[in-house]
Amino acid sequence: MNETADLIALKARHEALEQEIEVEANRPLPDQAHLTELKREKLKIKEDMALMVGELEVA
Repeated sequence: MNETADLIALKARHEALEQEIEVEANRPLPDQAHLTELKREKLKIKEDMALMVGELEVA
């Protein structure tokens, strides 16, 4: 897989996590531990995307 495809895959996962977070947060009794886990994963992906974009711009 090339870097562009990797970036597209990361963006798709980031968007999916956003939807999962929204669904969980809007439940009557959201699972805070699960929300925290989802948000951490989303942040990690965002950081990975930022690094990848920086590498693509330099290349």
